[in-house]
This record gives sequence, C-alpha cells and structure tokens, in this order.
Amino acid sequence: MNDRIECVVPAGDTCGEGAVWCGEESAVYWTDINRFLIHRYDTRTQSTRSWFFDEPVVALSLTSEQGRWLVALGSRLIWWWPADDSRQDHGFVLPGAPAVRLNDGRADPLGNFWVGSMRNNVLPNGEASEAGGNEGILYRIAPDGAVTEWMHGLAISNTICWSPDGGTFYTADTLANEFYACDFDPEDASISNRRTIFSGFEKGMPDGSAIDADGYIWNCRFFGRSIVRLAPDGTVDRVIDMPVKNITTATFGGSDLKTLYVTSASAARDEGDRLAGSLWAIRTEVPGLPENRVRIPG
Repeated sequence: MNDRIECVVPAGDTCGEGAVWCGEESAVYWTDINRFLIHRYDTRTQSTRSWFFDEPVVALSLTSEQGRWLVALGSRLIWWWPADDSRQDHGFVLPGAPAVRLNDGRADPLGNFWVGSMRNNVLPNGEASEAGGNEGILYRIAPDGAVTEWMHGLAISNTICWSPDGGTFYTADTLANEFYACDFDPEDASISNRRTIFSGFEKGMPDGSAIDADGYIWNCRFFGRSIVRLAPDGTVDRVIDMPVKNITTATFGGSDLKTLYVTSASAARDEGDRLAGSLWAIRTEVPGLPENRVRIPG
C-alpha cells in the first residue's frame, strides 16, 4: 500500500464526523457537528452539496428504505429524505439533553441503531465547550423504537462497528484512550464480555473507525495525525500518517470498496494545518465492508 492520501473536499469542517458511503449514489455523506451540517460528495461529478440543521448533526445511517436516512442530532433522532430535504421525528429523545448529547452511531447487522452519548461540548451557537466527565451511555434503538442501555460511565462514546462475521462488536472511549471488543449475539443483538484490546496508544485518542473485509479496524486518531490499523485482537498492524492533526472517522467506498474516505476537524488544529477539516481519500489493498442499514419495520 502506498498510502497516497488525497484531499477530495477542502470543507473546512470544525468537526467533520459520521462518514457513510452510499453505493446507490456513488456518494459519501458526512457531517460537521459544530456547524450543524450534512455534506454529500458525489464521486462521479466531484461536486459537494450541504444541508443545514437546527442543532449538531453527529451521526448518519442508511436504512432499508432507499432514499431514507436516520440522522442523529445532538438531542434526538430524525428521519431524513435528502431528495426533497423532508424531515420527520423518529421518536427517540436523549434523556438529559442538552447537558449531554449524542455522538458516534451506526446500524448493526440486524438493523438496530447503536449510538453513544457524552457530556455536551457544543454550545447552542456551535462554539465548543469543555468535554469530560463520565456521563456517556451506549444505547441500542431497535426498529420498533425500543431503547436499551448497554454501557455506562463513558467519557466520550466513540467507534461503533462489527467484525465481518458479525460476532464481535467494537467500541471505544476517547478520553480514556481505550478500545473495547464485546461478543455480539446475532440472535438478539445483545453484547457481553467487554474487554479492553487496545489502550494508551501514544498517537492521539480513538475516534471513529471502519472495518475491512479481513476484520482489521481502521481507527482514526484525534490529536494523533494518524489512522492506526488494528488486528481483531488489538495488535497494531500499521500506522498511516495523515496530513492534519485531528482525524475523526472513516468509511470504505468506491465501486470496489477500496477507497477509505476520512473526515477531519479544524478545531484545535496545529499551526499550518491549512486543510484541517477536509474530507480525505486513501486507496487500500483490502476492501471494506458495506455499511449496515437501519431496518424500517414493514
């Protein structure tokens, strides 16, 4: 792998996040949490469009209904149809908001939506405030709307992904600098046997991740100017140096799923990071996995 890293959209995001590849559209969708935006980059036309929301947009998911998305805002979930920008409340509202907010989220192989929370570090005007504490909770929202809580005491809940066989769930706590694996039950979508597989890495802190077809985890490192590729047991396979300091999340895309699209943040950037907050692309030798989709009942 030659690690050719391309800046595909110099978006200037304060905190780019939530990258999702939509194969039907050959497009990458992602968010800017602090500017309350969703972006869409069309890889065929190399054009970008953005939509505005009334609070932070933290995570996105495809659904089983083509054209409908599940959007995690800071305080709640909504349905969204980009074609006409129509929006509808999902029903889930985060307990304790706005003192806390939602953060990273993704669908599991069974169509549930998993999303974590954290102390709210985004002011109503989008400016940043201090993160910290341990108020974070990991939630699972079922297709019928049922909500269950699976982890408590998290500082910043981040990374939500599954092994290729669906038997292992991975997640992380950013401020603890710890990465966890759990057993995932494919029958009832429960998790158990949480263990720390990677911790204390000196290059930044764990943010979002993507999984490749070999089961290796590509973990973005906030403050770390890098992406670390981890074996399923947490062993470091390799480190990819990035052009900017704050690397936030990733998704595999392209017709062969061999392009890793990576978001970044301009907040707390290093001097000289002109392209902080851009969307990046890295060609890989191993394909990624298609994104899971939230299941729409009926």
